[in-house]
Amino acid sequence: MPRRAALSLIVVPFLLLVLLPTHAADKPKIAVFSGPRATIQSSPPLVTSNKARLKYGLDALQDPDGRRLKYDHLVPQRLAAPVEVLIEMYSAHPLEQDAAGLYGPPDGYVGEGGLFQSERSSLNDKPVYKVVLQPEDGLFLLPYMARQADGSAWDDDCAFARAPAQKCRQPFFPDGARVFEEIDRGISGLNDQGRSSTLSSKADYDFYRALPSGGYTLGLPAAQRTDAGVGDIEAEVLGEDMFAYKPFHLGNFTRFHDLARASNSLQRALDSGQYAGGIWFEASPSIEETIYWLNLLTDTTVPIVGVAAQRSHRLLSADGPRNIVDSVNYILSRAWADDNGADRLGAVLVEAEKIIASRQVQKSDARPGGYIATGDHGGVLGSIGSPGPPVIYFTPIMLHTWKSQLNLRRLPATVPGVLRIDGEIQKRVVDVKDEDGLLIGAHLPRIHIVKMAHYSQQSASSNAEPAIDVLAIMNAKLNGSPLAGFVAEGESPYGNMTTEQVRALEIAVFSGMPVVAVGRGNAGGPTAVRPYNVFIEGNNLTASKARILLMASMLKFGSLPLALDPKNASDTETRAVQKVIAQYQEIFNTH
Repeated sequence: MPRRAALSLIVVPFLLLVLLPTHAADKPKIAVFSGPRATIQSSPPLVTSNKARLKYGLDALQDPDGRRLKYDHLVPQRLAAPVEVLIEMYSAHPLEQDAAGLYGPPDGYVGEGGLFQSERSSLNDKPVYKVVLQPEDGLFLLPYMARQADGSAWDDDCAFARAPAQKCRQPFFPDGARVFEEIDRGISGLNDQGRSSTLSSKADYDFYRALPSGGYTLGLPAAQRTDAGVGDIEAEVLGEDMFAYKPFHLGNFTRFHDLARASNSLQRALDSGQYAGGIWFEASPSIEETIYWLNLLTDTTVPIVGVAAQRSHRLLSADGPRNIVDSVNYILSRAWADDNGADRLGAVLVEAEKIIASRQVQKSDARPGGYIATGDHGGVLGSIGSPGPPVIYFTPIMLHTWKSQLNLRRLPATVPGVLRIDGEIQKRVVDVKDEDGLLIGAHLPRIHIVKMAHYSQQSASSNAEPAIDVLAIMNAKLNGSPLAGFVAEGESPYGNMTTEQVRALEIAVFSGMPVVAVGRGNAGGPTAVRPYNVFIEGNNLTASKARILLMASMLKFGSLPLALDPKNASDTETRAVQKVIAQYQEIFNTH
């Protein structure tokens, strides 16, 4: 297996630097997968503190009015050696001293000279606690003292504006372990009982770098990893091994074949049987597509939870930590289980104390809670968080995960495809799974979305020419993608397209490419049923969700039967296409 392909299978055990109970081995275990461009795994820029700027003679950070900032910012960091600190008594709360009579004695006092003494010598002496902080105690909020190599201060992720990648630092974590540790240390907030260890007290965690947002650009030797046997990690490349949107001028996106990496990583991990569920991290705008894909392709009876954040980790009111805790609570609650203990809800998104079905969830706004259920017929399955445990109100009837007719176990090894060779469209057998039963990324279907707009028709003639943009895309696919198709986003909710688009899309159908018709935007009703046409009706799916379902469906059924002349298909050829379309339609009616 190529080195970079192997990276999707790397797991990093969660080793919190806290004292775990002796029964830790009895706790359930959850798999946490890092997906692309995940805000939930990003941090604000590491900016040189005023403490360091003043120490090294640099200009101090100032407020908009030109005044030095009143307080220095603090960043979670580790101690290199034990340090003794004196903590002022009653400083944890403005009214703590109001209950002084309930407190035990301090360890000593600090006088005006700043020296510790065991006995009080003046009324001005401050009572203090003496404590030795050890490196293994974990992360502490401390001034950020780092500077650039030339001695200047860090003001952003990059050394200077629009700097090349080699002059920039990564704001994204390589996996979810650091986020979990900061939640567990209470840096992201304490639990309702005012305690830390919110996550480690509930379960153990393994972290998988499926499609990570951050990576090791200099490589990483096996000696530095806890998963000995994986071997050295070669230098990872942005846009190939990890996928980030910051620094913004270096942002990149995943490729179509990366969906196979996502499926294979999740399926292989959950097949081990050691996990109570899986959590998938990804960017808030795109997680709705990936989590639906995993809902269709993953054969598992344990829950899959998508988790995203609208605000980066450590920002004011960051929503990610709460979504993570809620997702863990959802998995451990077993509110998802049917009478046989199998997941009855399928993959879901847990956010802002809501549990939303993966088929319906859609991001609507860039703010915490900015998700809706599409289709106007349900999708919010339940609630979670304060107060009380998860509550499930509805159970979807659409097939998913272990019930899905499209999961990896039920997909064939090969399907029919089509390619233009020497000017002629020919049938080809396409391998969609390897000998281990995992998806072959390079052979995933290529699905293009075509959008209809009124007042776009070129001609009033009933014999209007086919839309040239659709034909151009079709011809490009025929020259290099043996599995390809279209989603036609037409009138809401009917899915009607212009005459020119319909003519071009019909040619695509008789050239082997299935076409799904959906309504514009977030359509409230299902698309119109047209029994004599050759399109798949997309139900109440959005165009992006219909694209995901068509990709998965083509892995089961492959390309459509070819017509000798795609522009003039015979009745016999039309019936042959409609027979296969009926199989596709059954999937779209039930998934």
